[in-house]
Amino acid sequence: MTIPPKHIPPEYALASYVYELPPERIARRPADARDGSRLLVVDRGAEDSPEDLRFTDLPEILARRYPRGALLIANNSRVFPARVFGRRHTGGRVELLLLTPLPLLDVAPCPGEGGWLCAEAEGLVRTAKRMKEGEAAEFDAPLRVVLLERGEYGRCRLRLEWQGDLQTIFNDIGHMPLPPYLEREDDISDRERYQTTYADAGKAGSVAAPTAGLHFTPEVRQRLAAKGFPWAEVTLYVGYGTFSPVRAGDIREHKMHAEHVEVPEATASAIREAKAAGLPVIAVGTTSARSLEGMHQALGEVAAFAGDTRIYITPGYEFRVVDALLTNFHLPESSLLIMVSALAGRARILHAYGVALAREYRFFSYGDAMLIV
Repeated sequence: MTIPPKHIPPEYALASYVYELPPERIARRPADARDGSRLLVVDRGAEDSPEDLRFTDLPEILARRYPRGALLIANNSRVFPARVFGRRHTGGRVELLLLTPLPLLDVAPCPGEGGWLCAEAEGLVRTAKRMKEGEAAEFDAPLRVVLLERGEYGRCRLRLEWQGDLQTIFNDIGHMPLPPYLEREDDISDRERYQTTYADAGKAGSVAAPTAGLHFTPEVRQRLAAKGFPWAEVTLYVGYGTFSPVRAGDIREHKMHAEHVEVPEATASAIREAKAAGLPVIAVGTTSARSLEGMHQALGEVAAFAGDTRIYITPGYEFRVVDALLTNFHLPESSLLIMVSALAGRARILHAYGVALAREYRFFSYGDAMLIV
């Protein structure tokens, strides 16, 4: 175990968020059945070892814990095939990962080019030899991309130029942006399985899935509703920053990435009603939790919200909206591991991770789930 520097309290030392993960514990593929994963239940009010169950047990677990009901809130953003391959004028290969959500593009006609549309965007560009600012790449579709400016950590400001429907173009030629730790190329099955069953086609813009939601089937949701657990949705376009490790030895010095959040009035109203009735709010995934707490941070209350959030949840943070969390298992030294530690306590979370490893749980995006109550 890494020993944190003495001058940094353990809760804020990055070295305190390290655990040993054997490579075989990383889930390279999803479970055979969408709801076929395991579920580790961590009770913050108990000293007992975490409970080892199945995800299909979720309705019964919640009914036992919250007999009066609770409100579940999920992220309905859609992963789109944001990774495309093209050519430079020299014939060299170009790989582009588009980072700007399609619904957030400011689209306008291209000057002097009838029928072509333009929009500035952010993306990651990879080439064998450095691509120059002002240089364009062509793709196997009516799509051109001009590199306008290079930024930090490989991010580039781009101009997209295309004809027709941009989402259709990416659906036709794009690849699903699987997490780097899967160490494989995407295949046709990822189009379905790296997507929640409730993803909104009008919210295509995430470059990573809200993975806690991958376990849900319509049947599980029906059983939840029948037991008094209503469902509401938010949108958070998951950005590439979700894979970025925290690099600061003192986690308080980390600069959090921005992500666009939308909390509709219907969801805000459902939260207010639940809170007024004394019913808990359960976030389905860290992105839903970030949406809700980011909304409250921005407004100081529960209300409709649309805008970016950079909320960074670390130990000592007081949760204003979220009472419980369904989540997957997160990477060492990640802001997500730090967030769940803020909710349940670092020692409890690391103990739970140790239990999960000993019981051979599967980790990360396609892995098993954890319920923190």
